[in-house]
Amino acid sequence: MKKRQIVIRKEGHLRSSSNQIFRTVRYGECQKNHAANIGGYAVDGCREFMAGGEEGTTAALGCAACGCHRNFHRREVESEVVCDSSSLDS
Repeated sequence: MKKRQIVIRKEGHLRSSSNQIFRTVRYGECQKNHAANIGGYAVDGCREFMAGGEEGTTAALGCAACGCHRNFHRREVESEVVCDSSSLDS
């Protein structure tokens, strides 16, 4: 059984007034249409993005499972709002 590597990237935190927002980006199933050049629609069934190399390299942008670029995979952004402790003191 082959190990799967799921790419989850944290995009720094944004500060809005007294709250912090943490965003986690995950890349899901591949949506590349392999039959577009013949007028059809067919996807390869790749269920999730697995980086083809170390984070920060160009190889990390290619999927090890299906070989396509990360942009073809569905992007899921999860946001989490964390209240600042100083805003709770009021």
